[in-house]
Amino acid sequence: MQRPRCHWCNLNNPLYVAYHDEEWCVPVHDERKLFELLVLETFQSGLSWECVLNKRKAFRKAFEGFDPVKVARFDEDQIDALLANPDIIRHRAKIAATIENAKSFLQIQRDEGSFDAYILSFSKGRIIRENHRVRSPLSDAISKDLKSRGMKFVGSVTIYSFLQAIGVLNSHEPGCWLS
Repeated sequence: MQRPRCHWCNLNNPLYVAYHDEEWCVPVHDERKLFELLVLETFQSGLSWECVLNKRKAFRKAFEGFDPVKVARFDEDQIDALLANPDIIRHRAKIAATIENAKSFLQIQRDEGSFDAYILSFSKGRIIRENHRVRSPLSDAISKDLKSRGMKFVGSVTIYSFLQAIGVLNSHEPGCWLS
């Protein structure tokens, strides 16, 4: 018998089921994993999460294991290589934003001690339980601050999804086996 899951989880896609069951809304404190999910959410903007998730392995390879130090050093040759890579989403503005966002991510680490500490300062370390939203005052505040620090493609809806992905928000639906 299938476990009941959130309505959006495509049960025909094992990657999606594993993401729902093992990652989504699970607290993340690893800096590289935080950067990975921020990058993936950035690329998801305007697309489906399933599309991005299906390309995750290729993204991981293309973006040097999501090492923000390495990504921050990407040059035009690497941008051209990414734009020629059919295994990822090839969007020049998102690629350029990812490189600049890596630089901002590293600056936030220097300024705040870690990106994790920075994010958790907005929720005072609490996990917030809410669902059926796409943005909130919390995602509005973080989005605004990230933009003031030079980040791109970090609107409130993207940041709300990021907060769900890293477990600051727990949005499993009532009836889901993880709620």
